[in-house]
Amino acid sequence: MGRGEWHDDLEELEARRAIARALGGPEAVERQHARGKMDARQRIAALFDPGSFREMGMLAGHVSYGPDNRRETATPSTAIIGTGRIEGRPAVLAADDFTIRGGSSEAVVSEKWIYADRYAREMRLPLVRLIDSAGGSVKLLDKLGHTKIPGYALWPLTALLGEVPVVGVAMGACAGLGALRATAAHLTIMVRPTAQIFAGGPPVVKRALGADVSKEELGGWDAVHKRSGIAQLGARDDAEALALARRFLSYLPRNVWEMPPRSAPGDDPARAEAALDDLIPADSRKVYNPRAILKAVFDRGSVFEIGKETGGALITALARLDGWPVGVMINNPMVAAGALTRSAAVKMERFVDFCDTFHLPMVNLVD
Repeated sequence: MGRGEWHDDLEELEARRAIARALGGPEAVERQHARGKMDARQRIAALFDPGSFREMGMLAGHVSYGPDNRRETATPSTAIIGTGRIEGRPAVLAADDFTIRGGSSEAVVSEKWIYADRYAREMRLPLVRLIDSAGGSVKLLDKLGHTKIPGYALWPLTALLGEVPVVGVAMGACAGLGALRATAAHLTIMVRPTAQIFAGGPPVVKRALGADVSKEELGGWDAVHKRSGIAQLGARDDAEALALARRFLSYLPRNVWEMPPRSAPGDDPARAEAALDDLIPADSRKVYNPRAILKAVFDRGSVFEIGKETGGALITALARLDGWPVGVMINNPMVAAGALTRSAAVKMERFVDFCDTFHLPMVNLVD
């Protein structure tokens, strides 16, 4: 076949797609892997059912042209957005690409992840944010001569939480708006070895307060889970974090206009565990293991605990009864004798509100 009149344009289109697929280039991708982290496209492949991801806005980014109006350089956006399926059900994704300018939330087309949030709300689909961002760009402020804050008037950040499930996965640095995007969610998962969540990093704290703190002290697992409860689940690596996100969404409806999906029951609803006869001691001064009770009562393998190391006097979890998703609370006598401490009360309030939003029946085991 001869060259059609659109041949050059089609070649340029495919060249720009190839640039976007390559992220920040081979060297930047290798540095990402050397840190023990997946690159953004590997994360997307692990999150969604095979072959189901459909990208939006792949060509967005910054392009410079020469005197002949031909492309000289092209830098893709640091945001990758699109839709895919998780266990056959559709969901929306917004993923940061740290291999390009540290995944800066403002450097290249930040409107993409705002569009993903709006799309999730309008299409009534769950949203997963994969955050790996060094925050805003000082170079951008110099270029624009002003900040975008307060900006993003079309960003439906709070409205989303009342309508569709939102998961934030902190996979690396989550600074500035990255911290907000990771934690403005129904579930925040941290990859413990690589993630930190903070409004401003150690240099900002040093400049503002004169205090020397490390990234871990400022926004590591102990700071944002054990002390504040902002992050609810920790993972050993990227793959585990993405598996947790998939599992969490399996208990929930796609939106508040639907009911939670029932899974095919894999357990006998009439199962009676003999161990329950003795799990609670007759002596009320003796403690017992409440997690063993949950394991015995609910469908085998279905208990999904949330916020294990914060507000430890109360255990909160998702589980299934005869395949139906439910929210579960049980006092933990092994921590503060099961008394409702302040952190446990905050944990309870948040969990009850979450279950009410997504129509999950509550099972409350009280001691």
